[in-house]
Amino acid sequence: MLELIVTLVITVSSVLMLGYWFRYSCLLILSAKTTRDYALDIATANQLSFLQVQTELRDQRPADLDRLQASLDRDLAVVTYLIQHASGQEWGLEDRMLQLNYRLMGAWCRVSQRFSAEAGRRALDEMSMIVSHFANVMGERAAVGAAA
Repeated sequence: MLELIVTLVITVSSVLMLGYWFRYSCLLILSAKTTRDYALDIATANQLSFLQVQTELRDQRPADLDRLQASLDRDLAVVTYLIQHASGQEWGLEDRMLQLNYRLMGAWCRVSQRFSAEAGRRALDEMSMIVSHFANVMGERAAVGAAA
C-alpha cells in the first residue's frame, strides 16, 4: 500500500512539474524580443486582426470573447499556412510547443469564460501573443529570403 502511495505521489508531482516547465517555456519563448518586429507588417499585408484583438482585450470593456477567439483562430490558420508554404522550413520544437499551447489556451478560454471573463481574457491575450510571435517569425523568414 505504501509503495502505491509513493508511486502516485511521484507520478502526480512529475506531471505537475512537466506542466509547469511547459508553461514557463512557452511564456519564455513569447517574452523573447527580436531586433525588428515584423508582426505589424505581416498583420497589415494579410489583413490579420490579432493586433485589434489585443487592443480590445486590454481596453477592459466587455467584449465578445467567442468572436475574438474565432478571429484569432482565423489569423493563426493564415499565418501557419504562410509559414508552411512561403518559407518551406520545418516547424521547430519551440513552434510546435507554441501551437500546442495555443490549442490548450483555446480550450481553457472556452471553459473559463463561463466562470470568469477575466480568465478568458487572459487566455485570449496569450493566444494573441502566440499569433503575433508566428507573424513575426513569418516576417523574419521573408526578410531572410529576400536578402538571399
